[in-house]
Amino acid sequence: MGHEIGYHYETFDEAVKSSGFQVSGFKSTEEFEIEIAKIAIELFEEHLEKLRKYYPVKTICMHGSPLSKYDNKLLWKYYNYKDYGIIGEPYFDIDFNEIFYLTDTGRRWDGDRVSIRDKVNRSPITDYQSQDNWPTYHSTSQITEAIESGTFPSKAMITFHPQRWTDKPVPWMKELLLQNVKNVIKKILIRSRT
Repeated sequence: MGHEIGYHYETFDEAVKSSGFQVSGFKSTEEFEIEIAKIAIELFEEHLEKLRKYYPVKTICMHGSPLSKYDNKLLWKYYNYKDYGIIGEPYFDIDFNEIFYLTDTGRRWDGDRVSIRDKVNRSPITDYQSQDNWPTYHSTSQITEAIESGTFPSKAMITFHPQRWTDKPVPWMKELLLQNVKNVIKKILIRSRT
């Protein structure tokens, strides 16, 4: 159907977990990050190679890993994803002043309060409209209505997790309960980090 298949990476967090390194064992946070990035880039290369056996992956997007202290985008502080034939990482390459961003993080469309890393940067004022004037949607039916009425933004990036939107009652309820618990934990983490 012409869809792009991207790599949803979390190799920086994976490298931290697999290495057993502690920040306190290094002279500086940057020294720690450099050592983790060396491991993370090897994991990234390995995973990308496996994916490319099935599809010529050209785009990537970090996974938020909300329970981790580390942002997976830190890898690109020390390496350049374009060196791997990657043409885009939305958190670096999309102007979210021009493109409306919508995600179901937290199993809700208006989950900004429970999102730790799945946030985008916008300038206060744009040619299109101010950040505060972007629409907010709570339900999928509101999104559908906006699309049908022509009021949905003409340029949008929508990130969603398909397993959250099943019609099967047991998996749907399991996902609902699990996400509600995770959202409480993420709210606590957000408060503790500010």
